[in-house]
Amino acid sequence: MSFQWNDKQPIYLQLKELVKNRILTGDLQAGDTLPSVRQVAAEYQVNPITVSKAWQALAEEKLVEKKRGLGMFVMPQARRLLEQREKALFVENEWPLTLQRIQDLGIDVEPLIESLKILGTKKPPKTRK
Repeated sequence: MSFQWNDKQPIYLQLKELVKNRILTGDLQAGDTLPSVRQVAAEYQVNPITVSKAWQALAEEKLVEKKRGLGMFVMPQARRLLEQREKALFVENEWPLTLQRIQDLGIDVEPLIESLKILGTKKPPKTRK
């Protein structure tokens, strides 16, 4: 699997974000095991210490837990916590910028509101069990 690293952010933070996104999308669910440090280091061609740092950061955020001798596992509340945090960040940081951009461009908000209504009626994507 190829991945393009962003030079403006430490690799361990980018790895942490990859895992968080996999939790949010349902690719990783409560109780799932994270890939081993060595496996990820080999797959992404990074230092194992970098991967360990990412896994430790996830543990500090209470998204994963280490089970000695078994590995790192996604915590039961991980997705709920991430959704709450990400929603708050969106409303506080991204939405005001989006509103400002809409206003700056003079976009008619009625079609946007209609598209949001349609989006709100769609069923969320299914996650694996």
